[in-house]
Amino acid sequence: MPTESGSCSTARQAKQKRKSHSLSIRRTNSSEQERTGLPREMLEGQDSKLPSSVRSTLLELFGQIEREFENLYIENLELRREIDTLNERLAAEGQAIDGAELSKGQLKTKASHSTSQLSQKLKTTYKASTSKIVSSFKTTTSRAVCQLVKEYIGHRDGIWDVSVARTQPVVLGTASADHTALLWSIETGKCLVKYSGHVGSVNSIKFHPSEQLALTASGDQTAHIWRYVVQLPTPQPVADTSQQISGEDEIECSDKDEPDIDGDVSSDCPTIRVPLTSLKSHQGVVIAADWLVGGKQAVTASWDRTANLYDVETSELVHSLTGHDQELTHCCTHPTQRLVVTSSRDTTFRLWDFRDPSIHSVNVFQGHTEINVCVGQKIIALPHDNRQVRLFDMSGVRLARLPRSSRQGHRRMVCCSAWSEDHPICNLFTCGFDRQAIGWNINIPALLQEK
Repeated sequence: MPTESGSCSTARQAKQKRKSHSLSIRRTNSSEQERTGLPREMLEGQDSKLPSSVRSTLLELFGQIEREFENLYIENLELRREIDTLNERLAAEGQAIDGAELSKGQLKTKASHSTSQLSQKLKTTYKASTSKIVSSFKTTTSRAVCQLVKEYIGHRDGIWDVSVARTQPVVLGTASADHTALLWSIETGKCLVKYSGHVGSVNSIKFHPSEQLALTASGDQTAHIWRYVVQLPTPQPVADTSQQISGEDEIECSDKDEPDIDGDVSSDCPTIRVPLTSLKSHQGVVIAADWLVGGKQAVTASWDRTANLYDVETSELVHSLTGHDQELTHCCTHPTQRLVVTSSRDTTFRLWDFRDPSIHSVNVFQGHTEINVCVGQKIIALPHDNRQVRLFDMSGVRLARLPRSSRQGHRRMVCCSAWSEDHPICNLFTCGFDRQAIGWNINIPALLQEK
């Protein structure tokens, strides 16, 4: 076996001796300081391996600790005198305070007792005031019933957009990341038409104001216009989902819960594979598209930072709307005026005015980077990433929240909402990344009356 040399052994023994001596010094210094209270000047004069700056800092800290304990000690003596005085008064009345209980900390001083009373009073007042606020809010929303009526399940990936046809027959349209757009019967939840002409994610869908035409925008850098012909099936009795949940009730569910899809639900419905018109001029993803009033022109918004205005009949580019500094996130049009709104990740949204053919003005506003809201009958439906859909009035007061539970509501991020004010069964539709769209019945008069 290898053996240590004499010099190495001697060095190790010396090192251990110094370490033991250092530990002994530390313990001795601490003990002597506690027992004899050596002056600081004597301690500073002792031999130490610490740098003078570090030693000075430590001594200063220890001095502060000593002063704190001294203050506590003086305060304790004063409190004991007060307790003795109190004991004398109580003894005259036949009562006394046990000193043993005092040592256990079971008694509180007069000052601490008053502080505790004040703290408790503040807490009680705060809880009472907040309880009144919460109670009044729950009373307001308890009668605002949001009922789930129908689920539309058939997409193989998340749904980006949902829209309702403006003409008869009234159908529901959904645009999905599975490269398809589906048309649904609102009453039965049956898929009526499947459009598969895009080779990328279908990001939005909008219906023509007067004809059976649909406009879809896609990640393949195009927007398609396609015609559909549907025959609505005979409505079946609506299943009772009458677990009517008010806007604030909530039961959590797992993000892993997904709607059950047995096979391809859309495989049995007619499929359209070729568009009537393809709008091509963007150099990036087309994130949204919409019809201008009258339906003769369409506008598209793209990640190439531009929005384009097209002539629907000729597919020609009429105007390229430039000015945004970053990718566009949405575009929409006014239902009765030639106005277009575009939003961008540059935190601005722009209002483009085409009412005067000779002048195309634009107004720039500071706003959100990305938002998708739907306004109907003076109520805003705002989808959230946390699976909620919240309802607000036009002044920003929250009216209700759509329920989300293990069996009702969305199970993943909600992407879009759309009102259908004239439909007798469902007047609000939402879609999300749980691959389903949901039809809701919102008691709008109650919401507006109770706000």
